[in-house]
Amino acid sequence: MTNANKDSYSASCLLCPQRCQLRHGQAGRCHARENREGEVVSRNYGEVAAWNMDPIEKKPLYHYYPGSWIFSVGGFGCNLSCSFCQNHEISQQHQAGKKVTPAELAVLVGQEKKSLGLCFTYSEPSVWFEMIRDTAPLVRAQGGKVVLVSNGTISPRFLEELIPWLDAVNIDIKAFSEEFYQHYCGGKLAWVLDNVERLAGRVHLEVTTLVIPGANDDSKEITELARWLHQLNVPLAWHLSGYHPAYRLNVPPTDRQTLDRLWKIGKEWLPYVYLGNVRGGDTTFCPQCGETVIQRESVVVNHLNRGCCPKCGKGIFGVGMERHRDSSSV
Repeated sequence: MTNANKDSYSASCLLCPQRCQLRHGQAGRCHARENREGEVVSRNYGEVAAWNMDPIEKKPLYHYYPGSWIFSVGGFGCNLSCSFCQNHEISQQHQAGKKVTPAELAVLVGQEKKSLGLCFTYSEPSVWFEMIRDTAPLVRAQGGKVVLVSNGTISPRFLEELIPWLDAVNIDIKAFSEEFYQHYCGGKLAWVLDNVERLAGRVHLEVTTLVIPGANDDSKEITELARWLHQLNVPLAWHLSGYHPAYRLNVPPTDRQTLDRLWKIGKEWLPYVYLGNVRGGDTTFCPQCGETVIQRESVVVNHLNRGCCPKCGKGIFGVGMERHRDSSSV
């Protein structure tokens, strides 16, 4: 994971495509990795910034065991610096977290009887690579599922090492322009698209785009992203979420009219498009007849019949679509 010069203790971190060049004692832009005598090591291995039991819908994953709960955990740090980050308290700094080993974390997951498994989320989990690598097999061994919610910025070789241990992934595609990624995030769109292509067809995949007024809400750009997702030629769900001011960005919240307009564009290309952070945008409709098949208001109500629309019999994309009925609150 390191290219190093032992004489000067300089090192290049290879975990993500930012390729931080680090002097001895210096941390990378992710705040989670540092150069110690020429070796890039994790600063937050075995340290948890936050954990909680969450509905799977909060990830958001709408087509993966709807109505279930999942033990969710995150460490400090992120390799992007999004000006609108909603979890900047843990993503944009490093602190000493709660101590926990991979084995202890797996035990905690196993003790939560209603938990589907373990979700790495909240900050950017890929900078917590070693913790995921060491914990995921333990969770899998006890029958749990492993879920990743990520910005998609990780070097392909390390993503390939994780994929065999991942069951479901939600990737943020924050916009469909390199200018946006450079200006708002300090990253590159191409890095993310490459990894989405790697994941497509190999894990359960859903995508989230936070819609920011005047930044990434142009109809042409959303059309291009919808077309790109369509050409992946794999089933997926796309979540268009409403923005609210956070961290360093203070533009007005996304209005409902904009979200409805972009939803219509998305539906021209993809059968499963949702609106996040607004009321009524989370219902699953049958793409063939339009029947309401899953409702997500105060509770998840699943009307599917053996994974199919109860009206026309159309199979609905997803995994574990009938595991829970009339169940978890969202």
